[in-house]
Amino acid sequence: MYKVLLLVLLMPLTINSQNIFGKWKTIDDETGEAKSTVEIYKKDGKVFGKIIEIYNSKDRDALCANCEGTEYNKPVLGLTIIKNLTQDGIYFKNGTIFDPEDGKTYKCRLSLDEDNPDILLVRGYISFLYATQYWERIES
Repeated sequence: MYKVLLLVLLMPLTINSQNIFGKWKTIDDETGEAKSTVEIYKKDGKVFGKIIEIYNSKDRDALCANCEGTEYNKPVLGLTIIKNLTQDGIYFKNGTIFDPEDGKTYKCRLSLDEDNPDILLVRGYISFLYATQYWERIES
């Protein structure tokens, strides 16, 4: 009886650690250094991600010179880089991710690492070519 009660009480912790929503530390592919915090959230049934913190003080005031349209020359801090993902099983896909450094938009797929739900696999791809980044969960 006590084991069942303990399991029921711990279930919300497990469920919380298994979702993609919240704050994630982005890691530079080349240096391995932490670059920014992106907050993943749901709005109108779709998933988005916004840059909410930039760690390097000299980059905090950077403007998006590579952006187009209304985002051109707007601050990178506060920029929504992940847009319109929908859930399909364990994946969040059918949306896009924007790289402010090169100005390119890629198809995007997010999923949690099978072995560690505190690692978010962020895949950007064009056709069959892709790159995957590993973002680290930031506990609130």
